[in-house]
Amino acid sequence: MSSRVKVVVTGAAGQIAYSLIPRLVDGRTFGDKIVDLYLVEIPQVVNKLEGLVMELEDSFFPNMGDVKYTDNFEEASHGADWFLLVGSIPRGIVYEGKKIEERSDLLKINGGIFVNQGEAIGKYGKDNAKILVVGNPANTNALIGKNAAGKESQLWMAMTMLDSSRAKSVISKKTGVEINKVKNMIIWGNHSPTMYPDVENVLIDGKPGSEIINDMNWVTESFLPTVQQRGKAVIDSRGASSATSAAKAALDTIIACENPTEDGDSFSAAIASDGAYGVPEGLMCGYPLMTLQDGTIEIKRDLTLSEFAKEKFKISIDELESEREAVKNLLK
Repeated sequence: MSSRVKVVVTGAAGQIAYSLIPRLVDGRTFGDKIVDLYLVEIPQVVNKLEGLVMELEDSFFPNMGDVKYTDNFEEASHGADWFLLVGSIPRGIVYEGKKIEERSDLLKINGGIFVNQGEAIGKYGKDNAKILVVGNPANTNALIGKNAAGKESQLWMAMTMLDSSRAKSVISKKTGVEINKVKNMIIWGNHSPTMYPDVENVLIDGKPGSEIINDMNWVTESFLPTVQQRGKAVIDSRGASSATSAAKAALDTIIACENPTEDGDSFSAAIASDGAYGVPEGLMCGYPLMTLQDGTIEIKRDLTLSEFAKEKFKISIDELESEREAVKNLLK
C-alpha cells in the first residue's frame, strides 16, 4: 500500500452514508491507499454508528485503516485529507417547533452548522484538504463553510455529480448510446431546479450534443425538467430522498479529483468562481472541472455557450446571488 488518507464523513448514520462509507474502503475510490475513517453524527444518534463500525469490521475490507466515530466535529477534523459533509437539516423536518419547507429556512438553519464546520476545517484540516458538500442547499452551504474556513489552499466543492449522472442517463436513453460513451456532461450553476445541464457541449460517442440532439422541444419540455426535478421525483416515488445514487455521485466526485481527467472530458462540481464564464467572483457555482497530472483541479475554460445556454445559466446565477444575499450575515 502506498499511503494513507483520512476521510471525515458527517451524517454518518444516515441513508446516504450507509451506502457511501463501505465503498470508501473498497480499494476503488482511493486506489491502493489505506483509508482511515472518522465518522461524525449528532449526539442523539451517534451511538448508532457502533453497529456500522461492526459491519465494516466484519466485511474484511483490505484497504480499511482506523475507524472512529464521534459527535465532536473538531476532534474528527485534525489532519483530515477529505471531508464529506453529508449531514444537514433536510426539508420537511420539524425544527424548533416549525416544519421546514422553504429554501430560505434551510439556508439559515444549515448556515450555522457550516460556519462551525468550516472554522474547524480551516483550523485543523490539512492545508490541501478537499471538502465535498452533499447536504443541501449544497452550493451555499459550501460557500458558508469555505468563507468560515478562510484557507484558500483547501478546495471546497458542492456536489453536482448526481445531476450530471442523471443527465447522462437521460441522454443515453434518448440517443441509444451506451452511458459510458456520454462524457463532458456539465451542470452549470446551482444544485437546484434552476441548474442548467448542458445538452450542447456534452460529448455523445465523441460528438458534441449540438450535432446529435436537434430537438429543442425535447430539450425544453423533457430533458431539462426531468433532470432538474429528478430529486423530487425520487422522493415522490420512494418516500425518501436519493441515497444510493447520491452516495455513488460522491464517490465518483472523489475518483474524479484523485485521478487525471481524460483529454476532452470534464467532471461536474461547484467551486468558488474566479469570474470564469461571467459568474460573479466568490459564488459557489457548478462548472466543468479537470484534474491535471499534478493533481491540481481547474475549471475547463475553452467551452462556448449558446444564447440559449447563457439564458438558462443566468437564471441559476441569479439564484446563487440571492442565496448569498440571504446568508450575508454568516459571511466574514
